[in-house]
Amino acid sequence: MTEVVFALLPRLVLLDVAGPAEAFRIANRLVPGSYTLRFVGSTRSVDSAVGLRLARLRPLPRALPKGSTIIVAGVAGSKVDGNDPAVARLSKWLKHIMADESHTLMCVCAGSVVAGHAGLLTGRECTTHHDHVEELRSVDPAARVHANRIFVEDGRVFTSAGVTAGIDLALHVIGQQLGHRVAATVARELVVYLRRSAADPALSPWVLHRNHIHPVVHKVQDAVSRNPAADWPAQKLADIAHTSARNLARLFAQHAQCSPLDYVQRMRIGLARELLTQGQLSVERVAEMSGFSSAHQLRRVWRRWENAPPAQVSGRR
Repeated sequence: MTEVVFALLPRLVLLDVAGPAEAFRIANRLVPGSYTLRFVGSTRSVDSAVGLRLARLRPLPRALPKGSTIIVAGVAGSKVDGNDPAVARLSKWLKHIMADESHTLMCVCAGSVVAGHAGLLTGRECTTHHDHVEELRSVDPAARVHANRIFVEDGRVFTSAGVTAGIDLALHVIGQQLGHRVAATVARELVVYLRRSAADPALSPWVLHRNHIHPVVHKVQDAVSRNPAADWPAQKLADIAHTSARNLARLFAQHAQCSPLDYVQRMRIGLARELLTQGQLSVERVAEMSGFSSAHQLRRVWRRWENAPPAQVSGRR
């Protein structure tokens, strides 16, 4: 279980906390025992920027369980004063706690500036809210600050732009830790898009065709993604949607920009790729496990969406 620790400052931006917290909460519901949330601060309570008070915060701990994730939320205002007692205490604590290299740091919005005051962004690629880009460059001239980025990953330090970008970052981390299928499901429950990092060459098949909010199409996609290898004739998919096969095809074209058959095949290719990258199974066995009638059919469908052949992905012949 990963402990997710939210370090809170006065005048915090509520969505910087609530967005990522909800993402991790939903992920833990989907995969029980994956995350536990803790909220800490240098005081027992803090007032948010909108005036809502958050009370019963735990004190800043001297140590955290190995592999914890620390999230520093942003604060309202044009500048983060490093001499402010609360900011200074949190910066000092961050520097101490991140000495344990098993921990991960996630900064949302102006939380990156707090990390900058702690010296944790020196030499790292990072970003922050556009209003704080120049401030962060001033706080730590050795930080490689990027503007116009949703989030940036550099080793065990993640930084994101303003407000809702914290949700994007949380989904990215959940995808790394629990898989993109889980992250895609969390994104759908939050009714947001799932972005991937700029370094990723393409969207995961578990994410493609899901950036819509049509409940019937999602219901069918959920059924297929839970078991891509099952037999999925058009009528069976239509029965799940309680509509005709013709109308379901129309709904998929309108909302998912693909046909139901294309979606089934993409899910099967996604499953096949995951199995192949394990490097322990033959293409023939992978084809059987992912719902294809033969290795020949897998290769034929594979060529529609993949550049490298299956054998190259697996390293087997």
